[in-house]
Amino acid sequence: MNKVEQKTAQKSGKKTASPPLYRVLMHNDDYTTMEFVVSMLVSVFHLSLTEADRIMLQIHLRGTGVCGVFSYEIAETKIHQVHVQARQQGFPLKCSLEEV
Repeated sequence: MNKVEQKTAQKSGKKTASPPLYRVLMHNDDYTTMEFVVSMLVSVFHLSLTEADRIMLQIHLRGTGVCGVFSYEIAETKIHQVHVQARQQGFPLKCSLEEV
């Protein structure tokens, strides 16, 4: 918000509402390799290798893992990117989203 918008919001007493956020979840399956899951976490979600390994183990052990929290459009785009790359490699990897 720039200074003009801030002053206008202060004068009117209104605050701009933030858009709702969504958690992107990656789901475990019996076919997708751990290496591919880590590569998706690094390339699509821009996580460090250490963080990607931690989340991959959580997915493997608990069935799902949180890849990140984003606005709806960004979450949908990231899910689509994962699904496209997984299908190209022959993996049934699934991601979903839930509102925070």
